[in-house]
Amino acid sequence: MNLKSQYASITMTQEIFHSSSPLPLESGEFLTEFDLGYTAYGQLNSDKSNVIWVIHALTGDSNAQEWWNGLIGEDKFFDPADHFIICANLLGSCYGSTQPFSDNPETKEPYYYDFPQMSTRDLAQGLERLRIHLGIESIHTLIGGSLGGQVGLEWAYILGKKLQNAVILASTSKTRPWVIGFNETQRMAIESDCTWGEKHEQAGNKGLETARAIAMLTYRHPDDLSAKQADPDNKVDDYRAASYLRYQGQKLARRFNALSYWTLSKTMDSHDLGRNRGGLDNALGEIEANVLAIGVNTDLLFLPEESQFISQKVKKGTYKEITSTAGHDAFLIEFEQLSYLLKSFYLQQKK
Repeated sequence: MNLKSQYASITMTQEIFHSSSPLPLESGEFLTEFDLGYTAYGQLNSDKSNVIWVIHALTGDSNAQEWWNGLIGEDKFFDPADHFIICANLLGSCYGSTQPFSDNPETKEPYYYDFPQMSTRDLAQGLERLRIHLGIESIHTLIGGSLGGQVGLEWAYILGKKLQNAVILASTSKTRPWVIGFNETQRMAIESDCTWGEKHEQAGNKGLETARAIAMLTYRHPDDLSAKQADPDNKVDDYRAASYLRYQGQKLARRFNALSYWTLSKTMDSHDLGRNRGGLDNALGEIEANVLAIGVNTDLLFLPEESQFISQKVKKGTYKEITSTAGHDAFLIEFEQLSYLLKSFYLQQKK
């Protein structure tokens, strides 16, 4: 269907891609068929050289112009008047793609807790199916942050010379035990919900609230919380930081579900670009695209040196850094810096 975006006077298309061919997964399981919801802005130019493919983070959706409105939209860095911008909802997510509450074609009942485990490589293969379906032979720029950056690296490896530029924000080539540990504490919070294990869409929601609160502590930096959530010295209870985290948990639970969160956090844990490819150095060295790896100086989840490592090991890598008190979430906030870094990166390619 064609809609008018509230952010730009450009036609926005929202569609569901259905694949009836089985998708083999790294776990040895497979999806016999699957759907991917996707959103596209603007139009392909005559030689189809203006494709910008955005990959969302853990709880994002395909409406990239909404959650990245400082970067995508009319008169923004990626303007639909000049670019064909596409973003697909990742497999496992609950915004239009096959996920735990989707019907299992084999049983005709929702998957619920039987939804297969998926890796970032599996998610990239799903996007590759969509690319082929749309007849897009090459992608000018692939851009994603956090989990989206992990999937982006996997896809960059798969795409080879079909991809010109990859922008990997606040991400990593392999998930460290530090991140897996944080993800596990969040899943433990979901498990502690007495409704976890029940077969309905609200199952685990209170646990999800706690999981999100834990996650927020990794998305922000202590200095950011001190600056924005500080209390008067005479306070002995009802602290702003506590209210903020509760609010963030409740906010997510209203729009997401615990099973998708569980699934995608496991997907993040699985990320290892070098698995069965001769290790990270070898796998990163196989990526053909120009790679801009952007770190955040205060990121406590994916450390800046992880982005530096990516830039050092790919064939054509550049490292840049966002300076912000916001921590990991800076890649969703610091639009002015991000636009400047992207502009510099593209100018570098023209030299």
